[in-house]
Amino acid sequence: MTGTDCEPLPPDPRPSDPDADGPERDTTSVASEDVATEELWAIIDRLTRELLAQRQVLDHLTVANEDFDDAAHEPPSADGARNESASTNTSICILAFDPPQYAAELAALRMWVEDLLLPVYGREISTNRPWCSQWQEHPEAVVRLHGLWLAFQQLTDADAGLTGPATWHRDYLDPTLAQLRDPAGPFGACTTNAARPNHRLLAGPAAAPVATLAPALVDLPSAA
Repeated sequence: MTGTDCEPLPPDPRPSDPDADGPERDTTSVASEDVATEELWAIIDRLTRELLAQRQVLDHLTVANEDFDDAAHEPPSADGARNESASTNTSICILAFDPPQYAAELAALRMWVEDLLLPVYGREISTNRPWCSQWQEHPEAVVRLHGLWLAFQQLTDADAGLTGPATWHRDYLDPTLAQLRDPAGPFGACTTNAARPNHRLLAGPAAAPVATLAPALVDLPSAA
C-alpha cells in the first residue's frame, strides 16, 4: 500500500479535557467574579459591624433598664429615704448625670460613635470638615452626640414607623454633623488633616460673676 492510498483518520469523538491544552478561561470573567466576591464580603463586613453596634446598644439599654427596675423596687431605709445609690435625677441630658452614671453612659456612647457613626458617616477630614479623635474631651461634642444617639435609638425602633430612619437623618444626623464639623465648631482647632492629628480645646467666653453685675443692674434706670 502506497502513501497515497492512506486516508486521514476521523476526528476523535471524545470530549477534550478542559484542563488540557484547550483554550484558556476568559481572564475578564475571572476578574469580574473576584471583584463581585470582594464587594460581597465588604457588604457582609459592614452589616456585621452594624449588627454588633446595634447589639451593644441593646445590651446597654437592657442593663440600664434592669438598674432602673432594681432602684424602683429598692426598700426605703429606716428614715424613710431611699438609698443614696438611687438616682433622683430626671434629666436625660448626659451632663446632668452623676460621675458613675456619666462614665457608663459615655462608654456606651463611644461604642456607638466609633462602631457605627464614624464608619458609616465619618467622611474625609479636611480644613472644611475637621474632626477630633478625642471628641469625648469636648463637652459640646459629647452633648450633641449623646442627643443624636438618643434620637437614633428612638427613631430606628420598629415602633417609629417606616419614616423613622429618614426622619433621623434629616432632622438629627445632618444638623448635628454640620455643627460639629463646621470650621467654627468645637473641633475648629483640632485635626484638619488625618496625617496630622491634633486636639485642642477652644476657650469660650468667660461668664462674669453675678456679684459684679448686681450693682450695674441696680443702677439701671427704670422704665418710664
